[in-house]
Amino acid sequence: MITYTNRNIWHVAFPILLSLLMEHLIGLTDTAFLGRLGGHNGEIALGASSLGGVYYIAVFMLGFGFSVGAQILMARRNGEERYREIGPVFQQSALFLLFLATVVFAFSKFFAPQILDRLISSTEIYQATLEYLNWRIYGFFFIFLAVIFRAYYVAITRTKILTINSIVMVLSNVVLNYGLIFGRFGLPTMGIAGAAVASAVAELVSLLFFIVYTSKKIDWRKYGLFRRTRLNIKELGHILRLSSWTMVQQFVAVGTWFLFFVAVEHLGEQPLAVTTIVRSVSSLLFIIASSFATTSSSLVSNMMGAEQSRDVMSTVWRIIRMCYMLIVPLLAVILLFPRQVLRIYTDNPALIAASVPALLVMASAYLIQTSAFIWFNTVSGTGNTRAAFTLEMTAIATYALYVYFVVIHLRADVAWCWTTEHLYGVVVFALAYLYMRKADWQSKKI
Repeated sequence: MITYTNRNIWHVAFPILLSLLMEHLIGLTDTAFLGRLGGHNGEIALGASSLGGVYYIAVFMLGFGFSVGAQILMARRNGEERYREIGPVFQQSALFLLFLATVVFAFSKFFAPQILDRLISSTEIYQATLEYLNWRIYGFFFIFLAVIFRAYYVAITRTKILTINSIVMVLSNVVLNYGLIFGRFGLPTMGIAGAAVASAVAELVSLLFFIVYTSKKIDWRKYGLFRRTRLNIKELGHILRLSSWTMVQQFVAVGTWFLFFVAVEHLGEQPLAVTTIVRSVSSLLFIIASSFATTSSSLVSNMMGAEQSRDVMSTVWRIIRMCYMLIVPLLAVILLFPRQVLRIYTDNPALIAASVPALLVMASAYLIQTSAFIWFNTVSGTGNTRAAFTLEMTAIATYALYVYFVVIHLRADVAWCWTTEHLYGVVVFALAYLYMRKADWQSKKI
């Protein structure tokens, strides 16, 4: 019988949290270094890296969404103690993700310039965004494979390695960022392109670390991880029946976020720079909520595999309480000392003053979004990814309409634009919690 106490939950969630925090430092260092290029160039670089970064994340979410489905399936087999069946899921997922990385790389290389040209109004930001993406998209090959290793370790609840991997990746990124953006350590001065190269190389380092660690430290024969294999359409089809919903869901969710940034860009270069900085602060809060949400998904799937669905609701409430214990103190710091927080990202007084209202609005949204994220991932953890997809699409449609009205139609102040997060959180929470209370998810088989 599986019992998840606060200590058990923390042992799973804390390494995920640390790993995500380390990965967040990649975006933070990009923003911090580029924000110090100076004056107008700094604002252009911030805006372009934000647009390029959100585009990259939106496309990456296709691979991440696939890995979420694979993670749920591997966690269910782990809970059922059918360990040898985890390997085929891992292998077929890796083959598919390598193919997917090739497709999205080619698409980004040949079609992204035309797409971005139609969406971005500023010629300077457009050129800088292309300069960033021309190097950044090589990271697809590395991050798409690394993410299936992450899914495997989360599924078997051995998450400590994620922290070590992320520390190695972040250290690589920080050193290369400093060297390539400003031309230190004998490296060329590449500006915004240097930030892209640094991030791609850091993702390669992450993948190599996972491969070496798994082959040396894990009993991979127990799980059948590294057996010689070829593409198995039947096995891949089984994974895709679960993962296809999470792929589209994750892509559309971040794609809508990308459109939010494009809409703000039409308000001007400073509003986009403000949104970039606020997004970076938001990411810190998001990864705390996301780490507990990921934990909820994995533990729920393991419990259902062990036929303990009656314990799911009480475990999820415990996870939510633990998450708020971390989120609330951080919200207090942001709300009480907003200018000090913003100085981490920029030393431009005008940009700091313009960012304060938006920062306060964003922070308050997490009083709602924290529980919303956890309940939503709980729905996915039950194995009903189609229901999670429907829930997400409903929330995103509401979000998109509100973005159009506030940002495009009203052309409101950037702080008002961030109220979109409140609306999104309320809709997700209401639908996910209603599903868990009323739907017959206990009998779901995968």
